[in-house]
Amino acid sequence: MTSAQSPSDPAAGQPDPARPDAAALPDAVRPIAAGYAFTGPALELGAVLLGTEAYPAAQVRIPLAVLNRHGLVAGATGTGKTKTLQLIAEQLSAQGVPVFLADIKGDVSGIGAPGVSGDRITARAAELGQDWTPQGCPAEYYALGGQGTGIPIRATVTSFGPLLLAKVLELNETQESSLGLVFHYADRHGLELYDLKDLTAVITFLTSPEGKAELKAIGGLSAATAGVILRSLTVLENEGAGAFFGEPEFDTADLLRTAEGRGVVSVLELPAVQDRPRLFSTFLMWLLADLYQELPEVGDLERPKLVFFFDEAHLLFKGASKAFLEAITQTVRLIRSKGVGIFFVTQTPKDVPGDVLAQLGNRVQHALRAFTPDDAKALKATVSTFPRSGYDLTEVLTGLGTGEAVVTVLSEQGSPTPVAATRLRAPRSLMGPLEAGALGAAVAASPLAARYRDAIDRESAYEKLAARAADPVQAPPTPGPAKAPEKGPERPADRGAVEGAGGLIGSLLGSPALKSFARSAGSQLGREITRSLFGTSKRRR
Repeated sequence: MTSAQSPSDPAAGQPDPARPDAAALPDAVRPIAAGYAFTGPALELGAVLLGTEAYPAAQVRIPLAVLNRHGLVAGATGTGKTKTLQLIAEQLSAQGVPVFLADIKGDVSGIGAPGVSGDRITARAAELGQDWTPQGCPAEYYALGGQGTGIPIRATVTSFGPLLLAKVLELNETQESSLGLVFHYADRHGLELYDLKDLTAVITFLTSPEGKAELKAIGGLSAATAGVILRSLTVLENEGAGAFFGEPEFDTADLLRTAEGRGVVSVLELPAVQDRPRLFSTFLMWLLADLYQELPEVGDLERPKLVFFFDEAHLLFKGASKAFLEAITQTVRLIRSKGVGIFFVTQTPKDVPGDVLAQLGNRVQHALRAFTPDDAKALKATVSTFPRSGYDLTEVLTGLGTGEAVVTVLSEQGSPTPVAATRLRAPRSLMGPLEAGALGAAVAASPLAARYRDAIDRESAYEKLAARAADPVQAPPTPGPAKAPEKGPERPADRGAVEGAGGLIGSLLGSPALKSFARSAGSQLGREITRSLFGTSKRRR
């Protein structure tokens, strides 16, 4: 149907008599309203839209308990996706759920400040039955490698792992496997890979006359492939990416904080690196991989531990290797049992691989355009991903205005709710960037600033191999444990040993050597570095 039509066969259900004016709703709206009348805590998205009229007695909502079933916010540029994720994020915070947001364009930082009332907001709130009052959220502001105002987020190269780094370096699958062997060699020989110069030093050593025997012993790594990886690392460092790798490494436990019962919203500032999408999208995946590895199994909770918004999600999947896509799919599938929900934010569902899309139970689809044959194909594909309804979604999706969307979510019983054209509520926080002075003051006042602000350069592979070059009498590196990455002072309490790490080690290459290494790591109570689905590593604590 068009926005002016009525669904001919909406989902079954009866209106909730407890909801005001439910009995007065049009026949086409009443079963939709009943489909969203949940009994437990829920986030309020907006009101059912029929024609040009919104019905405040028919509220469209998402149950809090199903947020770990993941979701998708999609739509063409300028249709209101950013405001939708802001609306969801601030309600999650109010419910005590921490949130992570990637701020690609620099316009989400206002979530930490109260919104500003105006005629348009007042009119929309009245139309939708929203009790709108301005309110900001407790927020932390981060920047990759300190390139921006926020608190620096860094990862050590060894924790980042070979699979994620291979994507940043744009390596092919053969080179990706070879990089994994280099990491394995460094892990086994006590050569800590904290920053890019450490990895460069190890590869340089292996391709030198002194390291030729070591290179041969690794097997599966040619000098030519090592040279390609080395040149790619040089390019990456020349682009300034070296600042993102090093210590103190960010502890993802800091994303799980609350303040006075409200979830802290962690905003990662990305405008300074938006010209390097492959780098920042892979860094976001590192955060998720680290959470997956560190958090314990909790099953389904009344409310998630964290909801993670992955903006510009198409950048993550573009050009990804088969191994990388398989790791993403498995992480999304399994991380829900750790209490983490993921919302991918992109333009169309076809930007997300089918195996990942199938796991996204909550959908908010903003308007799509059909100006070109490719647009028309994307529109058709989007319509095919929705449950059957009486709507002509092809017409509805091209006719939605800014701040309107087609919604379907999972009910408290886990079944899809009726498809609902929805006029969305206005966020209560500031819709726009936080003023530079206020942003700087918030960062300076953060208890995390002192922990992560200053880079640390400890002895690692670069220094050890440089010392050997200066004293040729020294023996070549021998197998031994590498030192754990530095997390900075006042580390949060131990989150416990990584459950089942031994079963995940070696998943990158699946070789007997790595499986043997996994058993060795377990027998040494985690003294050696262990690696998970993405080849990311942590020590047992």
